[in-house]
Amino acid sequence: MTLARSLSAGLLSLGLLAQPAGAAGTDDAVALVRTTLDAVLAVLRDKAMPAAQRRAKVETIAYANFDFDTISKLVLARNWPKLSKQQQSDFVVEFKRHLSATYWKTLEDYRDEKVLVEGARAEKNGDVTVHSTLTSERADAVRIDYRLRSAGGAWKVIDVIIESVSLVQNFRSQTQELIASAGIDGLIDALRKKNVEREKSEQKD
Repeated sequence: MTLARSLSAGLLSLGLLAQPAGAAGTDDAVALVRTTLDAVLAVLRDKAMPAAQRRAKVETIAYANFDFDTISKLVLARNWPKLSKQQQSDFVVEFKRHLSATYWKTLEDYRDEKVLVEGARAEKNGDVTVHSTLTSERADAVRIDYRLRSAGGAWKVIDVIIESVSLVQNFRSQTQELIASAGIDGLIDALRKKNVEREKSEQKD
């Protein structure tokens, strides 16, 4: 299974403006990705730590460095304004839990590999895409790009692109299908149940 498929498998089973990024801003975005990856991999490599505790620590790191409000808006796209305030809040809560855990689980499979952060590209709308590669002696290198947006003077991750596949676009198509068949409340309920099942399973490890 590819990384992109792994990151989207969990869900299958179930307009902010930024200032243009200068050289200093791009360097800050690269530094954020590098420190985030270093922190996550340090947790994942601690094999003495129980799985549930590792997940909780990685979740805390992701919450600090990913802009889940913006990611949620991008994922739901035209459906976002149709949600009530309570539905928007409920979706963000459950999607944060889901995406953080999926990100953790995927990187856990590669915790012993080398991760190289290889620079960045400034986007026209002020976003920055930071390039990284997972290298292994046992398999082909895997390209992971992080798209970041500046809000309130701080860079936050708003998308992860694995082997040229955008998580936002992947999740968008899947959520649209679930909303069409079960409605937004059905989507939120499916996410909530999936999160509970996963957390119960981790407590047994």
